Amino acid sequence: MPNKVKLPKIGQRPLFFPDATRAVVKTLDSEDITNTHTPGILVNTYHLLTNPGVSVIKKFGGVAKFMNWNGITISDSGGFQIMSLIKKGAHPLGGGSHFTRGVCTDKGVVFKPVGQKKVELTPEISLATQFTLGTDLMVVLDDFTPPTATYEEAKETVRRTLLWAERSLKEYTNLLKSTKIYKNQPQPILTGVVQGGFFPDLRAECTKQLIAMGYRALGYGGWPLRQAQGKLGGEFDYQSAEIIASNAKSDTLLYGLGIGKPHEIKALVSMGYTVFDCVLPTRDARHKRLYVYNADTINNIDITSDTFYSYYTPDKERYYKDTTPVSTACDCLLCTNYTKAYLSHLFRINEISAMRLASIHNLRFYSLLMEKLVL
Repeated sequence: MPNKVKLPKIGQRPLFFPDATRAVVKTLDSEDITNTHTPGILVNTYHLLTNPGVSVIKKFGGVAKFMNWNGITISDSGGFQIMSLIKKGAHPLGGGSHFTRGVCTDKGVVFKPVGQKKVELTPEISLATQFTLGTDLMVVLDDFTPPTATYEEAKETVRRTLLWAERSLKEYTNLLKSTKIYKNQPQPILTGVVQGGFFPDLRAECTKQLIAMGYRALGYGGWPLRQAQGKLGGEFDYQSAEIIASNAKSDTLLYGLGIGKPHEIKALVSMGYTVFDCVLPTRDARHKRLYVYNADTINNIDITSDTFYSYYTPDKERYYKDTTPVSTACDCLLCTNYTKAYLSHLFRINEISAMRLASIHNLRFYSLLMEKLVL
């Protein structure tokens, strides 16, 4: 394999990473991802710990070699799964899991999937697993603040997040000394996570404490959407993003965890964020939602406009005989080879190549966005 691409230094262009949660971006292979000019992918520690397991990944010398990926790799800690699988009623999309139970304490978290062996995840286990994955950027285990948390509940998640962050730093130092995987390559970037929900003082305090510990990379953690008319999923919480940026040092790598929509990324880049990951482009693609620039060519894309992009839904009847490409402001496999009519046909017959082509298009949309953004 060629040498891995190095993570950008502060001041270089922003980067977006699609979620390859289980060491795969659904419907795509590693070459597909590379061809979209996507620089890296994100994998999930919890899911890879459970399947295929660290012994398999170790045999291959890391997750990049396992999936034949030559770009950057980021590993999430498994912290989001604390909310999505264990904190029943806290997940904004339904809360908890009928198939997984567990408990979260200062020691760590124990997942208890129904009918399967329990899985223990501590700050130390999470980092040890990530070292086996051999990723370029690692995220420490944190206690996700539920979007419905009261002030006292949010304060408790910040306390535990900081406790785990301190333990993670110690484990990171120990692992660098005891393992050989990073002997001939740059040390992985360790990212602390800022929790605190929608409470400005907690966000500020968490940021300051992580910086004082020595963290030089921080992730905007937690659920970023505020309530709208009593329901979650409304206005983006730009205030918390700004609080993190303003309380971090000027050379801190800022990471928008799980973010996001193109206009959200654009706004956070203006605050100094340079790393992003999200399931949206590929998940939307599989559900017939494609992103298109409101421009006739790539050179004419104007991201300074408030309406620089829109959505395209391929299965509407008016596209059944449309001989034009999805976008003339795109050079992806779909847009340079196929028509709207053909993509519409593929989706109507439930052909998996429709999801592949749409995913390729959306990832190229995002890589173009990163190329156009100016810090």
